[in-house]
Amino acid sequence: MITIISKWTVVLFGAFIIFVGFIMLFVPKKARATLRKAGSTDFINYMEITIRLIPAVALILYADFCKFPEVFKIFGWIMLSTSLILYILPRKKHHNFSLKSAEILKPICFQLISPLAFLFGGLIIFNVL
Repeated sequence: MITIISKWTVVLFGAFIIFVGFIMLFVPKKARATLRKAGSTDFINYMEITIRLIPAVALILYADFCKFPEVFKIFGWIMLSTSLILYILPRKKHHNFSLKSAEILKPICFQLISPLAFLFGGLIIFNVL
């Protein structure tokens, strides 16, 4: 049962990455505004991190059933580790980093890197199915 839940969580994660790619491509200002909000309030900060933990754990749990298990395990552990670090990092530092990143990444940058989101999301789904 956990295996099935993990599998479909990973598939949904891949689909979410593809969806974000479409937002980056067609509504880059919205993507930039969303990036600016990361860590802006306690609720957003901890909800964002907690939601990020779900696919991280699913990647680790389902890795042995994937086409590239080592890659999935490493990626899952990196996501899990960085999420836990963000829990202990002061929220202001997280928010300041997102503001600086949004300042550097102009809307055209989001559009240019959107194909990477399509590729990444597609590879996640391909690796599972």
